Amino acid sequence: MPELPEVETVLRGLAPTLVGQTIAAVTVRQPALRIPVPAILSQLLPGQTVAAISRRGKYLIFQLDSGWLICHLGMSGSLRIVPRDTPATVHDHVDLALQDHLLRYRDPRRFGLIAWTTQDPLAHPLLASLGPEPLSDAFDGAVLHKLVNPCRSPIKTVLMDSHRVVGVGNIYASESLFRAGIHPATVSRDLTRRRCKHLADAIRATLTEAIAAGGSSLRDFVHSDGNLGYFQQQYFVYGRTGEACRVCGTPIQRSVMAQRATYFCPACQPLAGADRPVEDSGKR
Repeated sequence: MPELPEVETVLRGLAPTLVGQTIAAVTVRQPALRIPVPAILSQLLPGQTVAAISRRGKYLIFQLDSGWLICHLGMSGSLRIVPRDTPATVHDHVDLALQDHLLRYRDPRRFGLIAWTTQDPLAHPLLASLGPEPLSDAFDGAVLHKLVNPCRSPIKTVLMDSHRVVGVGNIYASESLFRAGIHPATVSRDLTRRRCKHLADAIRATLTEAIAAGGSSLRDFVHSDGNLGYFQQQYFVYGRTGEACRVCGTPIQRSVMAQRATYFCPACQPLAGADRPVEDSGKR
């Protein structure tokens, strides 16, 4: 599934071409996505201008003249800018025709969505309960500690809960925990404030570097221009089972947590009391 860096990369690829463009026509070939594509879009959107594009978690928000389109790429979706005469394939479900291009939504698994609202999009049910943005000024170690302290669940599972921290996802949770030296099975409420600061900093650094690298080349995912990201070349642990840790040489291990593959270095990320610095003991 495209995670925050991939969605941010898509946003940055789309905005220079789309903002200021007027929609000429809308074609919906397959409305049966995770939620049905609103039938009214074909009549409502032509003539409207794309005023801005933003992101909330893994959702893209397109501001138009009379409302907002909310888009999620699901497991396999993509948004690409293609020439207007590009033939559609079986998985190309929605086209927005602009002056010179098509914005094409492709989704082989159809787990994504396109929604429409005339109200504040951040208050929409899809977005209203999302947690803080990990790249925003509102996210730091103190905020993370407050979010995870009541939880008895493993910290990896909590990081992937979009109602607590939005947009981290499986890949970047594993990578961030490695950078912070925290075992993914560590009970969330056992993390001290200092360790939460290290983790918040690691999350920010991991996501920032991933965005700079254009995200990761995930299965079924390409950027808006069809190119691939290359952050996977910088992975410390994800997908590297049995390979030597880039820091200490210990073989990377894999486990399954909340039905998701989890990767870690047992030496750099020791479990239980060993993952807490001595100076942190007792400080909550």
